[in-house]
Amino acid sequence: MAAPMKIRRLLSTRKFYTFCRFLHSKKQNNESQQKETHFGFQNIPENEKEDKVYEVFKNVASRYDLMNDAMSAGVHRLWKDHFIRRLGPTSGTKLLDVAGGTGDIAFRFLRYIDNVNKNGSDDLTVPNHIDGFQLHQEDENLTSSSSSSSSDEEDNHVTHHVTVCDINQEMLDVGRQKAESYGICSGMSWLKGNAECLPLEDNQFDAYTIAFGIRNCTHVDKVVEEAYRVLKPGGRFMCLEFSEVKNPLLRSLYDNYSFQVIPVMGQVLARDWKSYQYLVESIRQFPNQEDFSDIIRNVGFRMVSYENLTFGVAAIHSGFKL
Repeated sequence: MAAPMKIRRLLSTRKFYTFCRFLHSKKQNNESQQKETHFGFQNIPENEKEDKVYEVFKNVASRYDLMNDAMSAGVHRLWKDHFIRRLGPTSGTKLLDVAGGTGDIAFRFLRYIDNVNKNGSDDLTVPNHIDGFQLHQEDENLTSSSSSSSSDEEDNHVTHHVTVCDINQEMLDVGRQKAESYGICSGMSWLKGNAECLPLEDNQFDAYTIAFGIRNCTHVDKVVEEAYRVLKPGGRFMCLEFSEVKNPLLRSLYDNYSFQVIPVMGQVLARDWKSYQYLVESIRQFPNQEDFSDIIRNVGFRMVSYENLTFGVAAIHSGFKL
């Protein structure tokens, strides 16, 4: 009788152990599912944010320039010009522009190099076309910065290239339409992809830019890690993003404009209060200049710095992969 009793106890112990493991596993799964992040001022499950942000930019894609004008009172155009001048690309630069679907940064990149090569000017005024280029569009499911246009580039003595990456197809479509209207070409390709998990190989690019996009990502640190991964040694990370106004009086004025004016403008001009409300709230949730610099530094970038624009309404962050 002793042996069967021991076996029963052993089975009972194993069942209890298995049951405990089941409960622990279930708890972990629940915790994972319940892990939250912010969507503006709302707390939502992490796995819902990507879809919600996608819908926001799907809604505003056709009016993206209008949205940026509303968010910055039109100053974003000057900020982006300064951003590219700070990058200072050359005719050999391979750039990855992430969350850049409508092409604002990419077009400035091409214009900057074109103007510097022709007459030494860094003028970024939008021309009717860019000489020497032919429109080149790669498949939206491109999984690397393919150089299928390399022969065309060699014929035109073009060695620079910008890959525009965005998770939102509607934004990419707007960018392609703009490229066609500008007559832009073979120095450019389009890639649909997630900034937190880029469909690109390591050590490919000389520069990585992201303008007014990183605050919409669920895991900001993962975005910066991916930037580090795809940059070549010596490559530069640059981010232009809304930031924290330090002066209390100016911050109060800016907050009033942001919360009282911008959503109303969104409703009047685009019939979309909620998207513009989210965009305003997302700015307040993004790390301030010092905290974001720490994130960049902790990933491994060196010579990390930032420059405030318009009293800190926006900031340019920079770091090098050394």
